[in-house]
Amino acid sequence: MKQLGLFDWEKRYDRIDKGGDPLVKLNRVVAWEGFRPLLMKVGEKERKSNAGAKPYDVVLMFKALIIQSLYNLSDDELEYQILDRLTFMRFLGLGPGDRVPDAKTIWLFREQLKETGLVSELFAMFDRHLQASGFVARKGQIVDASIVSVPKQRNTREENALIKEGSKPQGWNEPKRRQKDTDARWLKKNGKSYYGYKNHVNVDVKHKLIREYAVTDASVHDSQVFGDLLREDNRSRDVYADSAYRSEESLGMLRDRRYREHLQRKGCRHRRLTSWEKRGNHTRSKIRSRIEHVFGVQSMIAGDLLLRTIGIARAWVKIGLRNLAYNMFRFQSLVTVG
Repeated sequence: MKQLGLFDWEKRYDRIDKGGDPLVKLNRVVAWEGFRPLLMKVGEKERKSNAGAKPYDVVLMFKALIIQSLYNLSDDELEYQILDRLTFMRFLGLGPGDRVPDAKTIWLFREQLKETGLVSELFAMFDRHLQASGFVARKGQIVDASIVSVPKQRNTREENALIKEGSKPQGWNEPKRRQKDTDARWLKKNGKSYYGYKNHVNVDVKHKLIREYAVTDASVHDSQVFGDLLREDNRSRDVYADSAYRSEESLGMLRDRRYREHLQRKGCRHRRLTSWEKRGNHTRSKIRSRIEHVFGVQSMIAGDLLLRTIGIARAWVKIGLRNLAYNMFRFQSLVTVG
């Protein structure tokens, strides 16, 4: 088998680039080193000795989690893809002879992000970079939520009742408890049942960038986090949302905070929408649909997200990274077009 030389690698990468590698653009437009000061908090734990392998670079590990989020890969799949794909190796700055983090190392790094609570800070840091780059939130904000599924739990009704009360079912040993997600909840929507969490997001109308997010279990009504998602730094006071957010409480909150509401109206059996209300819904939906583009892009790139983690703390990390990865992907598209 012929050993590839330097020029052979360059020829291979040239052919890949002709097909259009989005990771090349992502590497070029994102200032990865700017994240290092924050990420160094993960590596602040003092080593007891210099024995053993040298820790992986924190920026490399962070970039690995970004491509994991972009392509919805498990830790084992990510390890394999880094070993196998030239585009992933190039994105991470690795050569054929370099060490590649294994699945356990990837899991541990993500756990450290959870323990230090850094994902929200990393998301906010990149949002500041977006604004400094000229992508300030404009023309209003749209709020919506998407369901993030987790593997269904095969619990009895009695066990589920105890879990809802915040108790732990008797008879569950420690290994079993570690495998049970007691934070996720069921939700029935449009006649279909879902089990997991919700990704609540605020997207600006102008650039379709996620400006704020929150994670809850799936049973939490969208309106319960409505006020927390609104951003005062949007250049417009217009707020768009579907009919699930429309209530006297929500409308009062928007008035008190001097927002202009554009919430969809919903008719019922005893009160059908007037033609004027239907026209208003149609007009608002043209703008509100922009948030569906965000969820659509996330699904198009990575497919529907299925969390392989357990507990809402880990869900915050995985969903936060997915939102951050989307903003990076969207940013490189905006830079390319603009």
